[in-house]
Amino acid sequence: MGMDIQRLIAKGESDVLEFKASFGKDVMETICAFANHKGGAVLIGVADDGKIVGTSCGGESLQAWANEIKQNTMPSIIPDIDTASVNGKCVVIIRVDEFPVKPVACRDRYFKRVANSNHRLTLTEIANIHIQSLQLSWDAYPENQATAKDLSPRKMKAFLKRVREGGRFKGGGDWQVVLEKLGYLKNGVPTHAAMILFGKNDSPYQLHIGRFKTPSTIIDDRMIRGTLFDVVEDAMSFIISHLKVAFEITGEIQRREIFDYPVPALRELLLNAVVHRDYTSPTDIQIKIFDKAITFFNPGKLYGGMTVSQLQTDTYQSSTRNKLIAEAFYLTRDIEKYGSGYIRIRQEIAAYPTMCFDYEESGDGFLASVSYQEQKTATTSTLTRKVGERVGERVGEKVGENLTDNQRLILDCMLKEPCISADKIAGKVGISLRKTEENIKKMRVKEIIKRIGSARGGHWEILS
Repeated sequence: MGMDIQRLIAKGESDVLEFKASFGKDVMETICAFANHKGGAVLIGVADDGKIVGTSCGGESLQAWANEIKQNTMPSIIPDIDTASVNGKCVVIIRVDEFPVKPVACRDRYFKRVANSNHRLTLTEIANIHIQSLQLSWDAYPENQATAKDLSPRKMKAFLKRVREGGRFKGGGDWQVVLEKLGYLKNGVPTHAAMILFGKNDSPYQLHIGRFKTPSTIIDDRMIRGTLFDVVEDAMSFIISHLKVAFEITGEIQRREIFDYPVPALRELLLNAVVHRDYTSPTDIQIKIFDKAITFFNPGKLYGGMTVSQLQTDTYQSSTRNKLIAEAFYLTRDIEKYGSGYIRIRQEIAAYPTMCFDYEESGDGFLASVSYQEQKTATTSTLTRKVGERVGERVGEKVGENLTDNQRLILDCMLKEPCISADKIAGKVGISLRKTEENIKKMRVKEIIKRIGSARGGHWEILS
């Protein structure tokens, strides 16, 4: 047991492990946080730096600790408690499993484990974690005091027409029968999803969109309200009206229009904001269009344990916060496939050589942005062609056989996405971050590549 404890200590504190020199209220908060996450263990008698200081291991002390945890948590947690002797000093191990129905409170406060610390949950997070633990979604609950008469027949018929044309649902019957089958009505009562998809009245959820010259100078501004399908179309029309357009002469009768952003990628970002926002939050969706950047903010962080680093890969497994809303946009083919939106966005942006795609959790929400250095004016970009020629000359004449396969893949990532981070490159190439940074360092020393600007806001340049 002593060796096992030392191996645990060597791993350091994490989302499932905490060190405490002594027992106190912070231990109970950590136990609560573990129960609301995926379980974990607290080592009593170990300092924050991993030094074993020891603690009391008497039976009465252990029983008192167990009782204190049970009495101060709701629902009550009964942890597993073991002891171990390490170098003649006693260490107590308090273990707790993930609680099946969350959240668990500690003295009327709620915590969740995030990385190696305890995060106190907001009211919105408390509601979300409870719904998620029941494997339900907010939009599936019936709308209090609403009836089918509160739904718009025109909107429902338009939806069902698109569903049948999309071919993803074969059920027959009138609109009420179909909506019952799909879950938008429950015993004739509209769900939250039905009201914000097909309601006669505008939903209370707004989308605030604007065209900015600077962060404080607004050229055009609109507050969009309505049922969700209308909100998406209105917002998309506003976005397109503010895009720049280049015309390419191809030798054909008609000129080819090239928007400064890939329109399918913008629509996907808009759909993500509308479909995956947290509808228990009063905050608006916010879209800001600048000269060379567009940002999309929606209330609600990534859902179901998803992380930004996982989202950067092409193998991420998504969870859906609003199952019925997502299902509606899937049935109408606005969403092509679950869990593939960001993959398609990256594919679209790859055709825009100087465009960057960034996203992060921001406050209580999620912020995605697309930006570029030079506007795309041709389907085969002159910039891409020149950079490709420079790289080819560099590889052929100076580096030659010494350029590894991984380095070639790293260069390819930089060509397609100049603002790409080393962490994101690692995910695309399929090697560790350390190996990626080593290869980048070697190419910088050989003057193949150069970083312009900061690690966060800069970009890669292929040297000529």
